[in-house]
Amino acid sequence: MQQNTDTVTPGRNVVVVGTQWGDEGKGKVVDWLTDHAQGVVRFQGGHNAGHTLVIKGVKTALQLIPSGVMRDDVACYIGNGVVVDPTHLLLEIQRLEAAGVEVRSRLFLSESCPLIMPFHVETDRAREAQRESSGSGKIGTTGKGIGPAYEDKVARRAVRVQDLKHPDRLARKLRELVDLHNAELTGYLKAPSLEYQPIFDGAMKAAEQLLPLLADVGHKLFKAHRRGDNLLFEGAQGTLLDIDHGTYPYVTSSNCVAGNAAAGSGVGPDQLHYVLGITKAYTTRVGSGPFPTELPMDVPGTVGHHLSTVGQERGTVTGRARRCGWLDVPAMRRSVIINGVSGLCITKLDVLDGLPEIRFCTGYRLGGRVLDILPLDADEIEACEPIYESLPGWTESTAGITEWDRLPLNARRYLEHVRDLIGTPIDMVSTGPDRTHTILLRHPYRA
Repeated sequence: MQQNTDTVTPGRNVVVVGTQWGDEGKGKVVDWLTDHAQGVVRFQGGHNAGHTLVIKGVKTALQLIPSGVMRDDVACYIGNGVVVDPTHLLLEIQRLEAAGVEVRSRLFLSESCPLIMPFHVETDRAREAQRESSGSGKIGTTGKGIGPAYEDKVARRAVRVQDLKHPDRLARKLRELVDLHNAELTGYLKAPSLEYQPIFDGAMKAAEQLLPLLADVGHKLFKAHRRGDNLLFEGAQGTLLDIDHGTYPYVTSSNCVAGNAAAGSGVGPDQLHYVLGITKAYTTRVGSGPFPTELPMDVPGTVGHHLSTVGQERGTVTGRARRCGWLDVPAMRRSVIINGVSGLCITKLDVLDGLPEIRFCTGYRLGGRVLDILPLDADEIEACEPIYESLPGWTESTAGITEWDRLPLNARRYLEHVRDLIGTPIDMVSTGPDRTHTILLRHPYRA
C-alpha cells in the first residue's frame, strides 16, 4: 500500500507557560516569539488574564485575544478550553480596531467555548463578598465570572458559543441557567436576582458579530501544523494558580499547565514540541494565598518597596498591587516538573539593578524537615520558613541589554546560579518591557 507523504515539513510548536503565580511577562515573550510563528493559541482561562505588550513605547493590554494579534500576518485562535464573555470579547476587538489593528479576518473562536453570562459575574462577586463578610477569607477572584462559568461547563449545562447559532436552544438553556443562578443569588447569597430577557437579548445581539468568527479550531490547528505553520500556545495565569497543581483553594478555575495546551485547543500532545517556562527574576503574587518569600512593600527604601515600585507591580486586569518577594527556587522546581519545561525565560532582570544583595530561597523548613520542593498543601506552604542564599548585586544598568556578555558579571552569576539550582537551561532573558529588550541564548523554535 502506498503511503501518503507530506510535501511540506510539519511546523514546530511551542507552549509558553508561567511558572509562578502569573504576571511573569508572558505577553511580551509571546509577542516576541510570534516573529517566528504563523499562529497563536489561547487554551485556557478567560478575560481574568492580562498580557501587557510594549511595542515602540506604546503599551497595549490584552485579556482574551491572543498576543499575536499585534502582528499583521499571524492567525489568532481561541481554543475550547477558554471561557468567553461575549461582551468583553467584542469590546476588546473594537479597542484594537480603533487603534488600527485588523482583527476579525484572522481571529478564530472555537464553537465549544463556554460563554460567561451576567449571572456568572454576579454569582462570582456575591460569593467573594460573602466569604469576606463571613470571615472565611477571600479567594482573590477577579470577579469576572470565570469560576461559575467553568462550574456550568463541568456540570454539562453550559451555554457554549455554538448555541448562538440556535436561538431556540439558546433560549431554553438560558432560562434554566437564569433560574438556577437566581436561586443561589437570592436564597443563599442574599443578592438581587437577574432578569432573563435582557440576558437573552444581549446574547443574540453579540451573536451577530461573533458567528462569523466561529471555527473548528482543533481541525484548523491540525491543518496549519501539517502545512508547515509554526504555532505558539499561550498560557494564562501561572502554574502555581493551576486548579489541580496550584496552592488550592487560592487558585484559578482552569488548568494553566503545558499539558492543557492539547486538551484546551484540540490538538494531540505529540504536536507540542517545546515548553518555555516564564519566570520573573523575583516573585510576585496577586490576591490571597500563601507566599513563602513575600517581603513587606510599604516602607520606602526596603527591597519589597523597590520591587513593587521599580517593577510597576500592579495587575493588568484588576489594577491591584502585586505582592512581591525574592525568587522561590523550590516553587520553580515544582513548576518545571509539572510542565516538562524545556527552557526558561527570566524576565524583569532590570528590576534588580541597584540592589546591593540578591537573595533567593533554596529550600524550606517545615516541622523539623527541610524541603527542596514546594509542598502541595496550602496550609503547609503557609507554615514554611524559607531558607535563603545570597549573591552580591550589581550597580550597572541591565535595562535594554540584548547580549549576554554585556550583562554585569554579578547579574550573569546570579542567573547561572539560578539555572543550576533549578536544573533547567535559561534560553532567554528579558531586560525591559519592549519586545526588543531580549537576550536570546537558545531559540525555542530551533532548540
